Amino acid sequence: MTELHSSAPPAVVRLAEYTKTDQTEILGDSTDPFGVADAGLTWLPKKDHFGIRQDGRLVAHAGLLPLPVSIGGVDTRVMGVGGVAVAPDLRGQGLARAVVSAAVDHARTLGPRYGLLFCRPALVPLYGRLGWRALERDVHVEQPDGPVIMPLRTMWTPLRDDADWPDGEVRLLSLPM
Repeated sequence: MTELHSSAPPAVVRLAEYTKTDQTEILGDSTDPFGVADAGLTWLPKKDHFGIRQDGRLVAHAGLLPLPVSIGGVDTRVMGVGGVAVAPDLRGQGLARAVVSAAVDHARTLGPRYGLLFCRPALVPLYGRLGWRALERDVHVEQPDGPVIMPLRTMWTPLRDDADWPDGEVRLLSLPM
């Protein structure tokens, strides 16, 4: 019997909430599901959540959170994307693209000029294919004991057609997302 694969993009839904149980449903019960525990960072929960369900199972997620940032000494806001997760058995099927695109599409309606995310170096090519650009400078982020340089790769995407990332020091004026 031949399996039929639909070429239609997966249906992304806005989730009312996203819990540790939801994350475990996608990624399993790992102590370090995102592979960033060794960075030793404290993260903020996301405000808006986008997910994909297949056969009742949550299989992908992306979260979104507005954040204050200073770029070159100018305070502004960015839309932070984080908590991107795809079930290991379903990777390579466009689910990350679908949930991240839904989050970015929603972010475009909220006003900030830039989307921002942090990722492991191995994920830079994936986000690059999704239109994100590597920010080639240190980014300072708040932590409970004071600001630190973000040890993960920082990427950004324009949320408006005329948005270019400005020059200058970048400071996330909150915990990272």
